[in-house]
Amino acid sequence: MRYIIYLLLLINCLSGKAQTTPDLSQQSMQLTLNEAIQMAKLQSLSSFRHKNMYLASYWDFRSFKASQLPGLRLNAKPIDYSHSLSLEYISDGSYRYVGRETLSSSLGLAIQQNVTFTGGELSVTSDLTRLQQKRDGKNSIEYNSVPVSIRLTQPLNGYNKFKWQSKLKPLEFEQAKKLFLSEMEALSKHTVQIFFEAVAAQIDLKIASTNLANADTLYNIGRGRFEIGTVTQDELLDLELTYLNAKMSKTMAEVTLKQSRNKLNSFLGFDKDLIIMPLIPDEIPGLKVNADRALEMAKENNPEILALEAQLIEANRKVAFTRSTSGLSAALSANIGINKQSDEMNKLYRPPFNDDRGLGISLNAPIIDWGTRRGQIQMAKSNRQVTEAVVKQELIDFEQDVIMDILQFNLQEEQVMISAKADTVAQLGYNVTKQRFMIDKVDVIKLNAARNSLDNARRKYIIALSDFWRGYYAIREITLFDFERNESLIKSLDYLLEN
Repeated sequence: MRYIIYLLLLINCLSGKAQTTPDLSQQSMQLTLNEAIQMAKLQSLSSFRHKNMYLASYWDFRSFKASQLPGLRLNAKPIDYSHSLSLEYISDGSYRYVGRETLSSSLGLAIQQNVTFTGGELSVTSDLTRLQQKRDGKNSIEYNSVPVSIRLTQPLNGYNKFKWQSKLKPLEFEQAKKLFLSEMEALSKHTVQIFFEAVAAQIDLKIASTNLANADTLYNIGRGRFEIGTVTQDELLDLELTYLNAKMSKTMAEVTLKQSRNKLNSFLGFDKDLIIMPLIPDEIPGLKVNADRALEMAKENNPEILALEAQLIEANRKVAFTRSTSGLSAALSANIGINKQSDEMNKLYRPPFNDDRGLGISLNAPIIDWGTRRGQIQMAKSNRQVTEAVVKQELIDFEQDVIMDILQFNLQEEQVMISAKADTVAQLGYNVTKQRFMIDKVDVIKLNAARNSLDNARRKYIIALSDFWRGYYAIREITLFDFERNESLIKSLDYLLEN
């Protein structure tokens, strides 16, 4: 679709070059509603912002997935120098200050793996340390190696942060995907509004131009009839006032049309000098949406439902976290491996090796907290109860809103048909009234009333069309489902992101 529009622009440019003095300000193109929506999704500022918000969520989820995989880290301390003086007793009963210089370097590799099932961390490390000391002019070098050591760190307080992340992160990413699609449909709905503002302004200018031409004609006829006495002076003044008002209305309509076109150009990312002529989408799909099926799709696809689910999980997580951190906390650490010390580096990795084993349990428990722990837990539980009540009410409101939106949309097609019929009838009525005025069968008052009825009918038809298409994309926004093609909008996610 983008290339078709660019091709149309190129054709218009070539047409302009064929003239002797091309006027770039006169470049114009016709644009359908569907083309406007596609352009908004491809190159509008709102689309760019929504895509980048989705990509931020995508990379956050990628980071979470990466944290579940083993990671290799390098730990190094190239230089660690220290100098100290210490008071030392000597055999003759006196004391002296002895200087000591220490220079050390260390290098280590570690493979770390989060244990999602238990909430602990497992690591395999290998370290090498060089220690050089100088004391009383004597220099000594010592090497210390840990060829391999396996370490486990395991919290024993019952709170597993990896388990909660495994629940929340995939849900948040799924919500981000569906939120992006929902925002794209909201963007379509906003495009409909801006598009029809330009359509309405275009119609208003056409109406104003027609009214001005008619008012001019009728005013001239009125002056002729005034001279022969068939039109009173009051009627002639009324015709003149109508002509002046029509002239002013046309000027205002021209300004409004220019403003609406500039707004549409800016929104779609077009040059301000391009004149876009929006085509009225008179054909609408004959679509009746089943409320129950729409509600089912909304519950399955709408990001608000996932957001409510995430709120419940987060409330439960806070209760678990508060329980684990406000009372007795314990952690287990254990390691098993081998090490060796030597003054020669080439002997560090030769057997025999020394065992390197350890086991430790750390405890942290409040003795007197004056009810702080109990208060924190009760507060977390109360917040969870409030969240559950809010989520329950929001689900009820969500279902009611979906049903009402579907019912209102199902009435829009009939409203468009009625408005179209009223527009046709008003046009025929005005033509008849105008002809009767021309042969002096009706007065100016009836003629003005017929013209006003025609203008109002045309505007109501445009409003009905706008309401239909905004309702159409609102249903897609709520359900993320294309009821016209009977397919999920999630299929279009890759296409939207690639473009």
